[in-house]
Amino acid sequence: MSHSAIPRTSGGTAARAAAESSPWTALDERDKSRATVVRDRLLMGLALSSGAIDAICYLALGKVFSAFMTGNVVFLGLSLAGGSGPALHSVAISLGAFAVGVFCSTLVVNPTRGSHVWPRRVTLALALSVIGHTCFFILWLVVSGHPSVPITDVLLGISALAMGCQTAAVFSLGISGVFTTAATATLTVLAGDTAHWSTTRPDRRMLARLLVALAVGAACGGLLVLHARSVAPLLPLLSTTFVVATAALAFKGRPSGQTTHQVAAGEIAAGKET
Repeated sequence: MSHSAIPRTSGGTAARAAAESSPWTALDERDKSRATVVRDRLLMGLALSSGAIDAICYLALGKVFSAFMTGNVVFLGLSLAGGSGPALHSVAISLGAFAVGVFCSTLVVNPTRGSHVWPRRVTLALALSVIGHTCFFILWLVVSGHPSVPITDVLLGISALAMGCQTAAVFSLGISGVFTTAATATLTVLAGDTAHWSTTRPDRRMLARLLVALAVGAACGGLLVLHARSVAPLLPLLSTTFVVATAALAFKGRPSGQTTHQVAAGEIAAGKET
């Protein structure tokens, strides 16, 4: 197809009509649809990982979460009020490490925040989470899944750091109600979408699948702690690694997950400059 066949998006009604009927536009829609399907499946993998690591941390590391920060804030309030709950310093470590993870990941993803279906920088930020999961698993193996109090705090910090990276990376995609590390916002948007039943079916399906993935991950993580404790953190590690590897391959060769039309337009602009 020649360069002149690519429609311009401005220039009046005729130009807009030509753009809408162009095979390039149809190709872009197909590309975007495929990319969205891949993205939604990757988000399910991340939700599975979040549920698993939170179950592991809660059951094996002093009943503190490393992804679900709402629960930790509640625990913090209970501790300050003198109520029973997890150790105050462990909760503080998890909250602080999560915040640091969000900060670091945001620095990575900010340049392409919300610009495409799945920017490359999101994959890079999630790679930081994989590094955290790897360090967690190695240290877990060293202590055979039965850490002392100091090692417990280190493990909590590592895990919360990784989950902070994941949360910020997913948040940068700009999808309403999707964090993969907490269910409140997802459930809120899902329930709200029922008010527009006929027009929100695809969104409802994705949100419902994320909630299921989060619950399944927590169930699997809990079962692993109870019956295969020494290898329990392998599930979130493999799940997040699979997401990163799949994202790197699925969006390979296109800057920040651009569509065919965007890539072609960029090539034409570069050609004109030279």
